[in-house]
Amino acid sequence: MSRATVAIVGRPNVGKSTLFNRLIGERRAIVEDLPGTTVDRIYADLSFEGHDFTLVDCGGLELEPGSAMKQKIREQIEAAITEAHVVLFLVDAQTGPIPVDEEIADILRRSQKPILLVANKVEGPKQQNEVLQFYELDAGDPIPVSAYHGRGINELLDRVMAALPSLPATVKEPEIAMKIAIVGRPNVGKSLLVNTLLGEERVIVDEIPGTTRDAVDTVLRYDGEKVVLIDTAGIRRRGRIEQGVEKHSSTRTLRAIDRADVVVLLVDAVEGITSQDIHILGLIHKAFKGAILGINKWDLVEVKDVDSWKEVVRQRARFMPYVEVLCLSAKTGFSVGKVLPAAERIYHERLKSLPDSLLDNIVKEAESQRISPSRGGRRLKIYEARQTGVNPPTFVFLANDAKLVHFSYGRYLENKIRQLAGFHGTPLRLLFRSRGEEIAQCS
Repeated sequence: MSRATVAIVGRPNVGKSTLFNRLIGERRAIVEDLPGTTVDRIYADLSFEGHDFTLVDCGGLELEPGSAMKQKIREQIEAAITEAHVVLFLVDAQTGPIPVDEEIADILRRSQKPILLVANKVEGPKQQNEVLQFYELDAGDPIPVSAYHGRGINELLDRVMAALPSLPATVKEPEIAMKIAIVGRPNVGKSLLVNTLLGEERVIVDEIPGTTRDAVDTVLRYDGEKVVLIDTAGIRRRGRIEQGVEKHSSTRTLRAIDRADVVVLLVDAVEGITSQDIHILGLIHKAFKGAILGINKWDLVEVKDVDSWKEVVRQRARFMPYVEVLCLSAKTGFSVGKVLPAAERIYHERLKSLPDSLLDNIVKEAESQRISPSRGGRRLKIYEARQTGVNPPTFVFLANDAKLVHFSYGRYLENKIRQLAGFHGTPLRLLFRSRGEEIAQCS
């Protein structure tokens, strides 16, 4: 069945993200005691008593936006209302109705969408009595809830199920093929790249660094399959990360890397590759994710020498020689069309599986061309090698003593595997096990 869409709308700081997190059962949206924390639309698919629907969290709606950013937030909310089948109009029972609530109610009535008026922060009898005031908004019977404590949530969901339309059956949606995270320092063009790939301003783009605070998932169709783009907040140096929203954003970016199959690190072509860029590459490498280094703002570079850039990357990121380098401009669209094909190639490389016979031949050839390490008169002997996993490609080597494996020899074996099987754009996980012992990792 097609999924209906339910949007949460209201003025700033009434608890929209808290309700969103409560309904989806996890802390997906950032929650802070600050107005305006949520800026982009955030989507999550839910199932309740056999009904499937998509929940949308929006920024706080302000009737007279005082900045370009607030205007863009309003445009995001209007887009969410347009695509919604049901709108949850969230108000604050502790403050009661205020003029902004009345204006929002008027906007929602004009949308002619089914509206459920939800009075949040009902923590006790006092707020329960205050709920009656919201009848003056002429937006239906107010539903009292406490998103923070979980009160009234089941009743709310029952009301949502009753309001959802019956949608016609559609062709079964394909499963998600791969997840691509777009990461980088603040203001390098991550959201602009996502919007260019999507062909619409689905994610807010602004000149102010730090616009994206949540890791925002967006699904698109590519080559007949569903792909998830994860737009993330900029990662600053650890010493410059402030408490509160920015700390949460950094944590969610790291989680986005963990969730992704392929990670695109955007760097600023004008500023060059910084130490923080190399640090982020290290995070991607340690997470064993496919990697693309996108040299963005290529339109602003006077001398367009791709080979020189690749040499700089090779010198500064020697720990990941497999990374794919793309020079592009998210603003003009130059080479943006190469991002998804590159990610798809890397994703399929991560799904390769090598036969045992080929791995055994690789080990024999490696031992014939280089003396294996030794210690205390005992030399490393590898009896067999097997691939035990994909995405990332994982290999287990059974040896006489895994402690004899030196880092350089592990890298030597990895290079041998790459020479014969490729695995471009992705790290390999090599595990060494002594007979009867736990696996030791070399990466």
